[in-house]
Amino acid sequence: MDVLESFESVVASTRMRLARNFADYPFPNILLRDAHAEEQADEMVSILTTELNRLDIFRLYEMKSVSEETAALLQEKNLISRDLIANNRISAALVSEDEHISVMINEEDHLRIQYFMKGLDLNKAFERVSGIDDMISATIPFAYDSELGYLTACPTNLGTGLRASVMLFLPALSRRGLMKKTAPQLSHGGLTVRGASGEGSGTEGDFFQVSNEKTLGLAEEDILDLVERAVETLTELEIRERMCMKAEGGLSLLDEIGRSYGILYGCKKITATELASRVADIKLGLALGYIEGEKDGEKLIGELDDFMVKMRPANLKKLSGIKPDGEERDAYRARAAAEMLKEMKLYL
Repeated sequence: MDVLESFESVVASTRMRLARNFADYPFPNILLRDAHAEEQADEMVSILTTELNRLDIFRLYEMKSVSEETAALLQEKNLISRDLIANNRISAALVSEDEHISVMINEEDHLRIQYFMKGLDLNKAFERVSGIDDMISATIPFAYDSELGYLTACPTNLGTGLRASVMLFLPALSRRGLMKKTAPQLSHGGLTVRGASGEGSGTEGDFFQVSNEKTLGLAEEDILDLVERAVETLTELEIRERMCMKAEGGLSLLDEIGRSYGILYGCKKITATELASRVADIKLGLALGYIEGEKDGEKLIGELDDFMVKMRPANLKKLSGIKPDGEERDAYRARAAAEMLKEMKLYL
C-alpha cells in the first residue's frame, strides 16, 4: 500500500479520557466555596501521587505554583486544560515521564484520567486508563449511582464517563467541502466532530477530532466500537477523495503544493496560521506522492506533526527564548521551517 492509500497517513493520534469524582469529597465547583478547599485538595493530590508513582514515574504540577509559561506548555501539549488552570487554587496534574498519561485533579471533575498515543489503538488506550481507574478506585471510592453510573459535574459525562477521541488528517474531505455534509451525519450517529483543539476550535491544518458524544446508556465496548467504525469510514472516504483529488487536480494541485514547499524553504517570516496551512500542503504532497523523502511517507507526516507542536507559542518561546509575539517570532518560525525541511531531506 502506498502513502496515498495508507491508513497511517490519515490517523494521527488517539486520546482516551475518563471522568471521575470521589464519593467523599465535594465536587470541584462546590469545593471551591469550601473554607477547607485547599486542605481537601492537598489530601487528594497526596493520595493520587502515592498511587500513581507505584505505576510509573509521574511529575506533579500544582497549578497554584506553576508558572504561566509552564502552564501554557502543558496546555499546548493537551496535557492540561484551560479549566484546570482557572481552578488553580485547588487543581493539579500528574504527568507521566513519557507524557502519554495525564491525570488532571480538580478540573470540572475530581479526576480526568487521560492517555495519549500516536496512531489508532482504542483498545490499548482504554486498557491503560482503565487500569489506572481500577487502581485508584481500590483506594478511594468513586461517586456512583446504580442507574446513572459514574456521577459527573456535566450530564454528558454520566454513565461510563468515557470519552474516546481520534485525531484525523482529512485534507481531501475538508478542501472538497465534504466535511460539512459528513459531520452532521456523524452527529446523528452519536459522535462529535471538532477541530484539533476541541470544542469551538477551527480546522487549522485540516485536522479533525472525532469522539463519542454521549457516555450514558452505552457500555465502554460500544463506545470504542462506535468511534472505531467512524474512523474507518472517514479514512476510507478520505483515501477515496485523495485519489479523486490527484486525478482531477493536475498541474494546479501540484503547483499549489509546490508553492507551499517553496515558501517554507525560502520565506523570511511566517505566521502560525500560514505555517499550519503550508505544512498541511506538504503533508498532502507526501500522501499524494508529489513530495518524497528518504523515510517512509507516514513517518515524515508524523515528524511534521511533531514539528508543529514545537511551533506553538509557548513551545516556540522555550526553544528560542523569543517573546510569544512580534515579527522576530515569525522570523524564527520561518528559519525553523526551512531547517526542518532540509533535515527531512524532502524533494518534489
